[in-house]
Amino acid sequence: MSMSPAEQTPAADAAAVLREATFVRLRVYASGAAVAAAGVLGRALRTRNIPFRIRATDAPEPAANDDVAVAVGLSETDRDLELDPRDAVSVTRELGVDPDPAVALAGLHAAGVSPEDDSELMDAATGAGIESRPGVAVPTGDLADGIAHSTLVHAPVSADREAAQAMLAELSLPAELDADAHRRVASLVAIEATGGEATPRATTAVERALHPHATPDGPFETVGGFADVLDATVKEAPGTAVALALGHDVRETALDAWRDHAQATHAALREASTGRYESLYVLSCDLSSPGRLATVARLARDFRSPEPTVLAVGAGAAALVSTGPAGLDEQLAAAATELGDASATGSKQEATITFDPAVDSADVVAAVREVRR
Repeated sequence: MSMSPAEQTPAADAAAVLREATFVRLRVYASGAAVAAAGVLGRALRTRNIPFRIRATDAPEPAANDDVAVAVGLSETDRDLELDPRDAVSVTRELGVDPDPAVALAGLHAAGVSPEDDSELMDAATGAGIESRPGVAVPTGDLADGIAHSTLVHAPVSADREAAQAMLAELSLPAELDADAHRRVASLVAIEATGGEATPRATTAVERALHPHATPDGPFETVGGFADVLDATVKEAPGTAVALALGHDVRETALDAWRDHAQATHAALREASTGRYESLYVLSCDLSSPGRLATVARLARDFRSPEPTVLAVGAGAAALVSTGPAGLDEQLAAAATELGDASATGSKQEATITFDPAVDSADVVAAVREVRR
């Protein structure tokens, strides 16, 4: 079963195709927004007894002629449907299924979208005990652990639990945090993340980690923390991230992946050598994972880069992110043709490329600069 590919398939059209599918294959970009969207859709397909498979990998997968191939959060030509992760809730409703509010909200948070305009989703969230409160969006009850390993912010205490603990000790917090204590923690994190080497953009970027929605009955402490774990885990252990988005009990495994990801990416950002070009900030990192490089690039864009677009280059891989839709998938696809045996994937907002590790990073930068002219 196939239809003519069209970017950003409308929710009603997507649901009509999925409703008649005999098997659905969802190919997911390695981002928290995309894997959360796949989780929302997967739960809906499961409710409707439609067999499906979710893969967050670049590896090709053979498909039967009657399978429906869905690309979530990435641009592909060889698919039947191309879905923006932000549309997962609408597609699920078109299928006659109510989306899980915690996963849906985590996906919107990861996508940088406010859910406040969706009164139906917010009502469902309230019914599930999810509520807004002061403080910081972390996944764990241990604030020092949550702040140190958050990839929503980059601050002097990032990837250093002992430093985060010492910072919190200065606040003399009560054993049971009240609203005032949460506010003081949020204020301190905001100050730490926007001072020193931080760029003006950090003042806005840090807001993603503040004013969280608490999830007392969810797998993590807050919606933002859930989104952070999904985004980190899909880059470290895709199968675990998919299982988490589908509701399986993999909390501790996911948290381990989240901590590993934070340690590697914050350290890489601090140690990277940098270069600045017109509208492009480049970091050279000692990393080979496209997913880790994507997080480094995002953190640099939000907290360190004076330019709107950031390229993080490692050994055999690179990631390109920007402050807004900029056709990054097309740019890296074009750059790949200049780098020999290279391949690119992603969306207009974020894309990654893999290439022969023997290729010099200067050649990668030159290829990307050339296609951006």
